[in-house]
Parts: sequence; structure tokens; C-alpha cells
Amino acid sequence: MCGIVGYLGNKKAAPLLVEGLSKLEYRGYDSAGVAILEDGMINVSKCKGRLKNLEERLNEKSYKGSIGIGHTRWATHGEPSDVNSHPHTNSDVTISVVHNGIIENYLKLREWLTGKGYEFLSETDTEVIPNLVDYYYKGDLLEAVMKATSKMEGSYAIGVICKNEPNKLVAVRKDSPLIVGLGEDEYFIASDIPAVLNHTRDVYLLEDKEFVVIDEKGVTLYNEEKEEITKEVYKVTWNADAAEKEGYEDFMLKEIHQQPKAIKDTMTSRINLDSKIALDKINFTKEDLNNIDRIYIVACGTAYHAGVVGKTAIERLAKIPVEVDIASEFRYREPLITEKTLIIVVSQSGETADTLAVLRDGKNKGARVLAVTNVVGSSVSREATDVLYTWAGPEIAVASTKAYVTQLIAMYIIALYFAEVKGTLSNEEILEIKKEMLELPEKVEETLKHKETLQKFASKTYMEKDMFFLGRGLDYAVAMEGSLKLKEISYIHSEAYAGGELKHGPIALIEKGTEVVALLTDENLRDKMVSNIKEVVTRGAKVMGIALEGDTESEKSLDSVIYIPKTLTILTPVISVIPLQLLSYYMAKQKGCDVDKPRNLAKSVTVE
Repeated sequence: MCGIVGYLGNKKAAPLLVEGLSKLEYRGYDSAGVAILEDGMINVSKCKGRLKNLEERLNEKSYKGSIGIGHTRWATHGEPSDVNSHPHTNSDVTISVVHNGIIENYLKLREWLTGKGYEFLSETDTEVIPNLVDYYYKGDLLEAVMKATSKMEGSYAIGVICKNEPNKLVAVRKDSPLIVGLGEDEYFIASDIPAVLNHTRDVYLLEDKEFVVIDEKGVTLYNEEKEEITKEVYKVTWNADAAEKEGYEDFMLKEIHQQPKAIKDTMTSRINLDSKIALDKINFTKEDLNNIDRIYIVACGTAYHAGVVGKTAIERLAKIPVEVDIASEFRYREPLITEKTLIIVVSQSGETADTLAVLRDGKNKGARVLAVTNVVGSSVSREATDVLYTWAGPEIAVASTKAYVTQLIAMYIIALYFAEVKGTLSNEEILEIKKEMLELPEKVEETLKHKETLQKFASKTYMEKDMFFLGRGLDYAVAMEGSLKLKEISYIHSEAYAGGELKHGPIALIEKGTEVVALLTDENLRDKMVSNIKEVVTRGAKVMGIALEGDTESEKSLDSVIYIPKTLTILTPVISVIPLQLLSYYMAKQKGCDVDKPRNLAKSVTVE
């Protein structure tokens, strides 16, 4: 969702703001803009569409100012348009604001400000912010921002500049991510680290209700009581190159091919044949686990699908009851949470609004919360009781691939750790699973070699309007993920069904020529799945199967088949999802879609 950047230094701000925004494109957006403070005036350039449209406008302006704010907008309130684009200003253009989040009481504030004589041009919730700051402004921008935010309900990360204080940038966050980049005689604010990596590796990770003042003296941090605070500098250890394509046509394709390394990195130091499972600094005693009466795994989108696999892994290996739910639904169904509840929240970015709300509600009710996330210093990682990082590295493409498989690995690590502590598996059983897990990177690498076959299949089927994914057991969880990937980036309508549910309604949709992708990698359910495939073939469907090497019997029921290396059934989802990722990618490429930035989607959903 929306990306914000800000700059104050000794260079021209405009090109640095555009550069920073380009590093945040993966968050999803439909318009972009900047505000540059120059010669006592705030100059705003903004427009609907891609960042290149904004660059063209800025090339005509040649702004020289060395302080400014920028924004890529993902529309929530008001359609994508030039007027609704950020930055927004007050009526006399003395104050300008960029904002990521949602102001939930904006209608009330707008009505109140209108009664005070303020006029509004856009349909956005954000436009109340510069006018509210203006109302409270009495010569101290920080004071005005503090008073304004005290009246705002909802989520926000905002950057503010004021023409009356031409060498100052004020920022604050609440429930939306914001970092401060510390360069040499130059400073940045941004929604995420990639925006500043070309200029500094030293950043502050802001907590909720922390305010930032950047001026000629440097960076000063305050709490909501306007008391000065100090923070440790977080040093970024990964390279800016990680956010570049490195010869791949798209970030998504690069990230698909990075999965063997991501899997290996996530297991490193945690899975070792000669020692017990290492869960970083997390500690559960046998008494702790015996005291847990239920586990909830809560997530959104792709992370939810990883949670479905996690449920099976924990129940089978550790024998603890697990429920898995979508965060946006879970928090409103009055779940039974007590001090005996363990909540596992899964979020690639660590900033997913609904997941973060579940975390906070759970902690307030006494539950222990274990977070699985890919981003060090994210809100989820800071606020959870415990955190287990997935070492996938930066994931730029909106459709998640390597973050998903590392979430699966994290689920297995948690399940094995619990089983080891509880004693629900023998040492021999645990050792066997460990051995198979350590072989997964090589088996995923082997599976990636099927890309040409999948590319040919995509070239024949990319014009389809509907597709179906079938699976049973863990294959059904993977089918859901494969279906989501296809619809996310190719815009082909697809649905995933449990094979046994076909005859309860969905089979009515099958007709001659219907394309079906079927997974047959769960050996315990293979025969039943073959029967389900015959049901759709009889009605005219064309079926591509994902099967295990050596399974020549299943081939007889399929029009085409991709074979994947054998592993333990519980671990198969890590391998079986790879062909589905590649299939979605090539289908989207054949259609000419922007696979890294699919329409209407954002990488990190930081608003409800």
C-alpha cells in the first residue's frame, strides 16, 4: 500500500524522491506525486498513472529545492486521479502532506474543518491532515502535527513540510510503517528500507506515536509527550542489489529462482542433523506446550495458505489442535482466546493491518503470540511475544513466491520443535524429516528445470477465461495457492477445490475443453484423486497433473504431467508449488501483463 518518501539535504530533492518512489513501486500504486520546497514556495507535481508520468512532468519543471516529500498512492478514498493524488496541501499551499494509511474519522474532521472555513478539493481522507495541521499551526510545525494527530483516528505514516519553516521535515507513524535514513549531511524518511539503500545503510525503525524532526541540525526524535527520545541505529546488512533484477526479465522470475537459496537460508542454524531444533531465541518448555489448549494460525492471502499447511504439520507432528483463519475474519468472529492460547501470525511484510490487529487483540487477551515474518524491525516482529524470521531476502514482486516457501519452512521448523519438546515423535522420525528438509533446496532446483514445458503449456492456454485447480489433503492447500497466483498476475478467473467436493456442486462448471490443474503428490490420497480426475475428464475437461517421479499410473488419466522429485508427503508442498508459480508467471507473460505490479494489488496491505 502507498509508499512515502521525504528528503532534506544538500542535493536536489526531486530526483532523489523519484528514485526512492521507484524502489517502492512493488507496494502497489495508481498515482504519484512530489512536493518540493523552493524559494519560499511549495511546488506540487502529481498525476495519475505510473511513475514515468510524474518523471516527465518533473523534467519540465527543473526544481532545484533540496527539501521535499513524495508519494505513490494506492486508492482507498476517491478514485485514482490527479486531484486525489498526493501530496495534499492546505488552501493557501503553506503546508503539504504525504500519507500512508486511512483516517477513519476523516468525514467528521472534514465537516468540522469546513465549518471553520476550510475548503476541500479532493475525495480523499488525507486532505484533512494538512488543513488540520494548518488549523493548529502557530509557528511550530512539530507542535501542530502533534495536535493534529491527536485528533486523528486510524492508521498513518505521514511526512509534512511547511513553507514558513523551509528547512524542516516532520514525520510520524501509527500502525503504518516508516523508517528514517541517516546519510552524510542528508536525511530521508520512507515506507521501507529499499527506498534509501542507495544512500545509506543506517536507519531508525520508528515505533507508533514516535515523531521525527529533520532540520539543519540533523534528526531529533520525540514521543507523543514531546519528550526527546533516543533510538539505536539499525544497520542494514543486505545489499541494494537484492532489490534489482540481476539479469532476470522480472522480479517475480528472479524470486522464483531464488527459492532454493531462501529455503536453505531459512533452515541454516535451525535444522542440524547433530543437534536439536534451534528456534532462535524462542523457548517453549514441555509444560508450556502441554498448557496450550489450542493454536490459532492467522494470516492473509498467500500467508494464509502457508498457515493451512502449518496446521497439518503441527497437528500431525506435535499433536496440538490447530485452527487456521483469515485475519480479516478472525478478529470479528469473537474467537475464544485465553492465556492458554498460542496465536501464530504470519505476514511477509510484518505490517499487514488485519494480522497486526489480531496480534494486538490476542496479546490484550493474554495469549502468547509467535510471529513469522520476513522483515526485521517490522511492526509484527516488534510487537509479538516471539518472532521467527523467514530469511527470504527482499521480495519485490507483489505476488509472493519465495516468501511463501520460506513460510512453509518456518511452519515445519515450529512443528518439529514442538514435537521434539513434547516427545510426540521419536528421534529417528525427527532425524528422517530433518534429512528430507535439508534436501529440499536441491529438489526445488531440479523442479525449476520444468520451466520450458510450462512455458509451452502456457502458450496454448493463456487465452482461457476460467481454470480450475484440484487437490486433496496438502495438495488442496497448494491448489489454493496456485489458483491465487494465476488470478493475481494473469487476471484469469480460477478456483481451487478439494477433489472430494467436486460432486457437491463445482462439477457443474466442467464442460468440454475446461482446463484443470490437478495435484497428485499426496500418496495417501492419490487413488482418490485419480477418481476425481476421471470425473472431470468424463465431462470433457483437459487436465494437467503435478505428480511424483515414478507415478506412471496417474499419467494414464492426464493430458499432460509435470513430475517433481519425491520427498516426505508432509514436505511436498514446498516442491509442488514451484510448477504452479512458473505456470502463473508464463501465463501472465503470454498475455502481456505486468507480472511484478498486477493491477489493483499492493505488496503490503497496511489498511483494513
